[in-house]
Amino acid sequence: MPISNVFNWPLLSLLVFVPLVGALAIAFIPRRNANVLRGTALVLSVIVFIWSLQFYVNFNWADPGMQFVNRSVWIAPLGIQYLVGLDGISMPLVLLTTLLTAVAIGASWTIGTRLKEYMIAFLVLETGMLGVFAALDLFLFFIFFEAVLIPMYIIIGVWGGPRRVYAANKFILFTMAGSALMLVAILAVGLLNARGGVPNFDWTSLTQTPMTGSVATLLFFAFALAFAIKVPMWPLHTWLPDAHVEAPTAGSIILAGVLLKMGTYGLLRFNLPLFPQASRDWAWLFAALGVIGIIYGAWVAYAQTDAKKLVAYSSVSHMGFIVLGIFALNAVGISGSVLYMVGHGINTGALFLLVGYIYERRHTRELSAFGGLWKVMPVYGVIFLIAMFASVGLPGLSGFVGEFLTLQGAFLHNWVWAAFGALGVILSAIYLMWMFQRIFFGPVDDVENHHLSPLTRREILVAAPLIILMFVLGVFPNLVLGPAQPAVAQVVQMVGQVATALKP
Repeated sequence: MPISNVFNWPLLSLLVFVPLVGALAIAFIPRRNANVLRGTALVLSVIVFIWSLQFYVNFNWADPGMQFVNRSVWIAPLGIQYLVGLDGISMPLVLLTTLLTAVAIGASWTIGTRLKEYMIAFLVLETGMLGVFAALDLFLFFIFFEAVLIPMYIIIGVWGGPRRVYAANKFILFTMAGSALMLVAILAVGLLNARGGVPNFDWTSLTQTPMTGSVATLLFFAFALAFAIKVPMWPLHTWLPDAHVEAPTAGSIILAGVLLKMGTYGLLRFNLPLFPQASRDWAWLFAALGVIGIIYGAWVAYAQTDAKKLVAYSSVSHMGFIVLGIFALNAVGISGSVLYMVGHGINTGALFLLVGYIYERRHTRELSAFGGLWKVMPVYGVIFLIAMFASVGLPGLSGFVGEFLTLQGAFLHNWVWAAFGALGVILSAIYLMWMFQRIFFGPVDDVENHHLSPLTRREILVAAPLIILMFVLGVFPNLVLGPAQPAVAQVVQMVGQVATALKP
């Protein structure tokens, strides 16, 4: 019997807000107790991750609807509710968020400046991210969507690199520009679907009467712009490389692993079911932008000499696969996108973590500064090799099945999309293997590389969950596809397509 049935606790709401309570608790810990601050934040993030696992254990795989729903009236005159719940699409992303938050805090052991504020920012950020994936009231979703910007802006702007202020400002200006239009669209949707003169922002209600016509198309693009910036889709991607390069390692892990997924999740959660006609009419445009992002991101990644910037542009390319799968508008492509979101978060998060390890030792990310590290740090080389192959999409690792399904779904809709998208698979192997070769093979020419310290026990433990999951999801992709399939079929039905049977 689920715990919630025994105690009748609002477990999902507790999950969302426990990190925020933890941040308030850390505020009372004396600043001089650095190890206590680190330990408290890490233990709390691990507890939140373990707490989140019960939603997977108690999840009903056959139910396409929302589960673990908590609902209460918030601002009655405006029709705004506190409404949260999970389905097979959002539940894996909640687990990804709690896992990567724990990994990010574990990777932050060397942070010394303003440590208390740093840990508070990450825990507040976790509450915002969990709220985004759980919110079912459009206005509540917007609040969480915007709340994420503040701690991430601070993380980049305070603990980032030399150009951190520029990168932080660019990040928040881009995202807030799109969010402003989305807020207008949310208000319009609520008013146009008012009941008895009271606006209606309830996602579960709005999806029962989807909007069509020219007004719906305008609202579709208002939502889509905000999410396209967050993905980020070409040509709205220019904020991402700067944010990644200047952010601290933990910031890059969360940025790539979770924040980018808020964009693709938004497209899947709101654009498709709320505006099915516009989604069908303009699927070609978003598929085309996804394909351009795949090829452009891969091409520019190959031209980079900074390892972190290379991984950043690889995210632009890989996120294009997710967009392509979503706008294939069939069960195969959308299911592949859900799995790809989880896999990309694990794979790319691991790459940013590993680049951060070597940066802490050499204080440079230039590929020309390395070479022959396999001889000096063999354990590091093995872990990096696994993460690299997972990102390439090697069969048996977490990147393969999601990538394959997105391309299969695209092929079922339009074989030309799949053909161009498959080119990105080849290009990703080229630039990632080229990076690996430059770092690990050849002679150890730079004298500073001769005596690099091996990975510590803490560094291996932080990376271990991600490496293990690369194998687990590669061999058992149905751990994500199984619970997601009924919800995906429901989305496909909402957009008026014939669901293609998916057999993982």
